[in-house]
Amino acid sequence: MAAQASTDTGMKPTLGLTGVTINAMALIAPGAFLWTTFQSQAGTGATSMWSSVFVATVIALLTALAYAALAKRYPEAGTGSSYYFAEVAVLHKEEHKYFKFARLSKFLVGWASHLYYWVYPGVMVAFMGSVIAYIIGFFVPGFGTPVQLITICIVFSIIVGAIAYIGVTGSTVANIVINIIQILALLVFSIVAIVFRLNHPFYHYAHPSALSVLIPHDGNGFIYQSTIAILLVVGFESATALAAEAKNPQRDVPRGVLLSLIIQAVIFYFFEYFAANFVMGDFYKSGKTVGFDAAAGSIAPIGDLAQIFGGSSFGTAFAAILAVSVVIALLGTALSCLNTGVRVTYAMGKDTELPAVFGFLHGRFRTPHVGVIVLTVISAVIGSYGVLSSNNLVQVALISNIGTFILYGLTCIVCLIAFAGMPKRGILNTLIAPIAGAILNVAMLLGVIYFAIVGNSDAQRNVIIAGIFAIAWLVIGFAFLFFRKVTKGIPILHAEDYKQNVGITPEVSVGTASGE
Repeated sequence: MAAQASTDTGMKPTLGLTGVTINAMALIAPGAFLWTTFQSQAGTGATSMWSSVFVATVIALLTALAYAALAKRYPEAGTGSSYYFAEVAVLHKEEHKYFKFARLSKFLVGWASHLYYWVYPGVMVAFMGSVIAYIIGFFVPGFGTPVQLITICIVFSIIVGAIAYIGVTGSTVANIVINIIQILALLVFSIVAIVFRLNHPFYHYAHPSALSVLIPHDGNGFIYQSTIAILLVVGFESATALAAEAKNPQRDVPRGVLLSLIIQAVIFYFFEYFAANFVMGDFYKSGKTVGFDAAAGSIAPIGDLAQIFGGSSFGTAFAAILAVSVVIALLGTALSCLNTGVRVTYAMGKDTELPAVFGFLHGRFRTPHVGVIVLTVISAVIGSYGVLSSNNLVQVALISNIGTFILYGLTCIVCLIAFAGMPKRGILNTLIAPIAGAILNVAMLLGVIYFAIVGNSDAQRNVIIAGIFAIAWLVIGFAFLFFRKVTKGIPILHAEDYKQNVGITPEVSVGTASGE
């Protein structure tokens, strides 16, 4: 069971607060997403882009507070931490009639997390395909046919999968260097963008003022933008999976969860997205379209803007430098998210909630190699589909985001269960934040449904396709539970004497290990 076998052996506790935070930041990759997602965001509701990023960050911060509280309460959680929290929060309560739902709780969280963690790496692969094609296009005009794009995605997936297979992970120093490079590159772009607008007041800009950038302009567009923007800020929860490698997990893991999100989203995303929206105007043209419409039709609108800012002398070099920094960021985040996804699969396989083969480690490399192979293939397929068009990319991003909303919402509910009835608990971390986080994550899911009904043609179709896939995934999960019950006699709920049989005793609620 997850509650007994959460801590992996063989992992050395070498990470301090800096290490935990930096390794979590490798998954969020702040320097990559402005470049990679701006095209998708430049379509429906583009003028509400910054406000949607703000809302996504608020949702993430509320959810991060819940994760931090759970990480402090259960510092022994290792791989598949969300999955572990979902079971132990129910099993370790005082005696009550609901503990039998612990198995269903952990399976739902684990299965929903796969909708996020198994699709998200494929989104990164699609991003990489687009960026590599853009760079090669400097030297080979016309490069970027479907076959070429798919080939890039397959090769990149194999490279990342091979690294994960043999267990080569980036050191904290390497991750620091990667983060500095990607952040500096886009900070320079952001400053140049603001200066460009101030020096060219005669252009017609999409936003007439700085205040206009910050506020939502269209209700439907704002909802759609918010469902996309969550892609930017996910990943902070990966810090909770580093407990086995942290020197002081009870102190540093909760702090790492919050710091990794605050440093990147609040400090960098807000500035980068403000600058990119502030500068968008009719000087940016593609055929008969200008501004956001032109950006929506470009493979790399941020690169196009960099070429305009740099002019004939430095434009190409500026765009190329930005593109290379994005490649570096995507390599790090693709490896991080693949490893995080495999960790959850490994935890469920070891717990026999998925086929046991997923819980095996490679004899030589000591890596969950079966999960790595499966996720590498899935990433190549998803990436190859997503790279072919902006609509395809939006669809796979929405699938990942739906999984994110479900996982984050369930984790907020788990946090409420874990701290229910505890004295001296932190009210913000264990009550207000998880309630608000659960409500907002559910609201985002309802927003997806709403837009499937009222959205325009492309956006509506993208949401419907993503929704159908997500529903099918959940149906398959429940079918898997019932199939195992019928064929192998594995119960969906724990038996009444389960806790006595496995030696679980109720926790005593004392002290301040409650998330304060």
